[in-house]
Amino acid sequence: MNYRHAFHAGNPADVMKHAVLARVLAYLAKKDTPYRVLDTHAGTGLYDLDGANAQRTLEADAGIETVLNAPLPEQAAALLAPYLDTVRALRAAEGRRLYPGSPALALALSRPQDRFLFCELNKEERVKLEKRVGHDPRAKILAQDGWQALAAHLPPRERRGLVLVDPPFEEQGEFHRLVEGLKSAYTRFATGIIMLWYPIKDLRAVDAFRREVAQLQLPKTLRVEIDFSEVRSLDILSGSGLIIVNPPFTLADEVRTLLTAITPLMARDGKGRVRVSWLTAAG
Repeated sequence: MNYRHAFHAGNPADVMKHAVLARVLAYLAKKDTPYRVLDTHAGTGLYDLDGANAQRTLEADAGIETVLNAPLPEQAAALLAPYLDTVRALRAAEGRRLYPGSPALALALSRPQDRFLFCELNKEERVKLEKRVGHDPRAKILAQDGWQALAAHLPPRERRGLVLVDPPFEEQGEFHRLVEGLKSAYTRFATGIIMLWYPIKDLRAVDAFRREVAQLQLPKTLRVEIDFSEVRSLDILSGSGLIIVNPPFTLADEVRTLLTAITPLMARDGKGRVRVSWLTAAG
């Protein structure tokens, strides 16, 4: 499948990923010391949901638009506030129906002392990324293959932070690259938070991927998945998943709470499913 960001910005998979990303960044900001974010497949950083690409799919209607307008349980609303308030503030400032990709979201939720490396190999997308977030002195935009960046830029000077690997799944073998990328990142940055996103469509490929990750036996490896309906389909994107190594100790409970609240809102049948479990022991 092709999961180019511009066509799917703000859809249920994006909402799930960015809601969790915001919780991780909130945790990192609890300490005064700086952190670094390495985003290996950054995209353009900011998306116009009224633009041609987003309008071609209309996927945001079932994602961010639904969640923004829904009444949420108090605890879930509090956990989602950093993420949803960022979207609202961006729209209020720009007067347009915009959606922040991971670079814009990360910058909005960070402090002056934090630093960012955004990798984008596609020239057209990189030019847009530079225009949208390149003015921020905390951010460096690299015309570098994201997989190579895992070896070239880890560990960060700050010795704490997040590695986000979110490939577009345009080529065969992306699941295997995720496993190899995880090994590379963990070897160099064993104390960092490493977050891998993946689509759930080919169930056999996803099952094989999870087994490969579990076989690495990395401590503190969390699996977070949602399905967009109780009945999966092989013909369309059925769900969205994250592998998170070294997650904050509160994250499993937090994401279970917030995803249980919003997944039925985004699911095609009004139900959906949430799975949060440890692939390897938390302790």
